[in-house]
Amino acid sequence: MADSLAERGKAHETQFKLTQEQEFKAEARRNRLLGEWLAERFGLPESEVADYAKSVVVADLEEPGIEDVIRKVMKDIAEHEVDIPEDEVREKMEALMDVAKQQIADEAS
Repeated sequence: MADSLAERGKAHETQFKLTQEQEFKAEARRNRLLGEWLAERFGLPESEVADYAKSVVVADLEEPGIEDVIRKVMKDIAEHEVDIPEDEVREKMEALMDVAKQQIADEAS
């Protein structure tokens, strides 16, 4: 019985780790997609899109949650003098999270 409990515990631990890893990948993908969307809205040349998208991904490493990304992109929006309200950015992030999760699921299958 102890072996069965240990096996079950290990299975839960493995599933938790996999879920956390998938969530991290989805968040990074969402942020990259957000960066690409914003780069287009800013009118950045194609040669700068990947670098800008990467900077959005890196911004999310500052603290847990999305507020670090929000601060970064709202500052960038102001600098580029583009009219995108914070509510729209948050809604876009939510929509892109669904897209990111689907893309990752499609790649896994």
